[in-house]
Amino acid sequence: MTRRPPLGAAAVWEAVMTPAGHQCQCEGGLCGSQHSKTGLRCIRTASTGRLVVAPADLTLGPVAAAAVPVEQLRAWCPDCHAKAQRRQLTAAAEREQQADDEPLSLF
Repeated sequence: MTRRPPLGAAAVWEAVMTPAGHQCQCEGGLCGSQHSKTGLRCIRTASTGRLVVAPADLTLGPVAAAAVPVEQLRAWCPDCHAKAQRRQLTAAAEREQQADDEPLSLF
């Protein structure tokens, strides 16, 4: 498979993929996997499958994600992206729940 950018936003895709080495940038358990057998980084590349460009903060909505500067975008394989997004959304919901559970005043 060749490294082909998507039809839209090819310049942004290439600006993210080139520094990433056309490899998924998931590392250190962002998706729940430690990637311990592969040097703590996902081994998926644009040559072995499709990669997507998305912000590191996967809790952003589509409009906010579209406004993220290129420097804050990451290369993701679809599996790591889906798992990391699920983990981040779950953590955000838990933080929100804890904030709601805290008492509003001491007295």
